[in-house]
Amino acid sequence: MTSTTYLWNPPPVYALPVRGRSERLPIQRLFFVGRNYHAHAVEMGRPVDKSVEVPFYFTKAPSTLVESGATVAYPPGTQDYHHEMELVVAIGAPGFRVPEAEAPRLIYGYACGLDMTRRDLQLVAREKGRPWDLGKDVEQSSVVSEIVPMQQAVLSQGELAMSVNGKVRQKSDLSKLIWNIPELIADLSRFYHLLPGDLIFTGTPEGVGPVQPGDRIDGQIDGVGSIVLHVGPAE
Repeated sequence: MTSTTYLWNPPPVYALPVRGRSERLPIQRLFFVGRNYHAHAVEMGRPVDKSVEVPFYFTKAPSTLVESGATVAYPPGTQDYHHEMELVVAIGAPGFRVPEAEAPRLIYGYACGLDMTRRDLQLVAREKGRPWDLGKDVEQSSVVSEIVPMQQAVLSQGELAMSVNGKVRQKSDLSKLIWNIPELIADLSRFYHLLPGDLIFTGTPEGVGPVQPGDRIDGQIDGVGSIVLHVGPAE
């Protein structure tokens, strides 16, 4: 059998620890839901009317993934680097055009996540109708805690809170999601063949704000766990 050779080493398999397991969960894709808490939508100047709107998404490269506890450099090209604390759903079974009632069968588990954002670049792109990549698809900007297995369980409530240097910045409840977890899985599966290892960041509540080099971020979600991120010096 002929083996394949490459011009340079292919990228590594990106994976996360799983609570209670020695095996790690390999990551496929990172999906992010925009404006999924009313108070945050208002905070961003874009209120959401669920009766006439549908969820919208953006993606990040798996190479942006970092584990909880890491120290990441303050990124280049921004003067306004923001935290966004979120519940993350880990997909554990394939699905395409999944009815909402069947969406829970795709759930493997949950984690805490941080969607770190170059807010100034995102807002410039938004106002000009351009893609958000420079604001969102930032190196080391998708921070995730260990995955907690909860096969087919739907989280519908639980406090989400996040602090910077011990001061609370974000505090809400999963019950305030505009589109709940089955709705998100069913809707996203209309456009993608969802696969084991896909992660869905379900949106952030109000209270997003800037961080500076030297800051420590701590977040918790009831029933899921906690997350920590240290912001290092600018590169």
